[in-house]
Amino acid sequence: MPPLEREFQYTQEDFQRVRLLLKSLSGINLVETKDSMVYSRIASRVRYLKMTKVSDYLAFIERDEEELQHFVNALTTNLTSFFRECHHFEQLEKFVQSGEKVNRIWSAASSTGEEPYSIAMSLVRLWDKFDIPVQVVASDINSHVLQTASTGEYELESVKSITDKKRFFFKGKGKCEGLARVKPELRNLIEFRQINLLNATWPIEEKQDVIFCRNVMIYFEKEQQEALLVRLLSKLRKGGMYIAGHSENFSQFAHLMSPVGRTTYIKN
Repeated sequence: MPPLEREFQYTQEDFQRVRLLLKSLSGINLVETKDSMVYSRIASRVRYLKMTKVSDYLAFIERDEEELQHFVNALTTNLTSFFRECHHFEQLEKFVQSGEKVNRIWSAASSTGEEPYSIAMSLVRLWDKFDIPVQVVASDINSHVLQTASTGEYELESVKSITDKKRFFFKGKGKCEGLARVKPELRNLIEFRQINLLNATWPIEEKQDVIFCRNVMIYFEKEQQEALLVRLLSKLRKGGMYIAGHSENFSQFAHLMSPVGRTTYIKN
């Protein structure tokens, strides 16, 4: 078959440059089969800047910090949903109900906010009130998804399965028809921060009682996975709960934490 015809010149060398740059910025290790995905993600920025070659775009972001953030945003946006992997929220509820101290929770890859809002909704249901003694910190490397999360506005379809959605969301009317907006009482339970997990320091001052870091490690090489896990656990108190993603298995780190459920662990 002839090569796919594209709007902008895009070579294998361009793809390799993207891989190296993204890895240096975020630790994400793109596999060789993601070349088309990369093109589709950055094409809109190339078009916006009125360029004709991806190589010109890559040269430009090396000297423009603002565009570099757009580059990172384009390549780190992941699909998520409310109460995704619902067993994790059941585990969180059991952990609180067991009498464990849970005052601080960190959602370390919060994307567009569905995860931290699901955490907060679970806690509100447990206490049966919005005035709860828990601080939820939600972070992501991607400034664009954090803005979406902070605004708390979603397609109405995405909250359809939440049985008590009227408790947590306003239904949009008029020009906002088809949308749902998080109520202030829920939004106020979450603090959003931009954090690159590769940075030498993180603005997470206190030991956390629970850390959600789901489906992040799969993008890192094995050595980076272990180093990142050790750093994350340094921010978790002894006996705290660490919740990983469905495709992540940390059985080789039994000296650091013990499994208590599906991809759910307690720090030793």
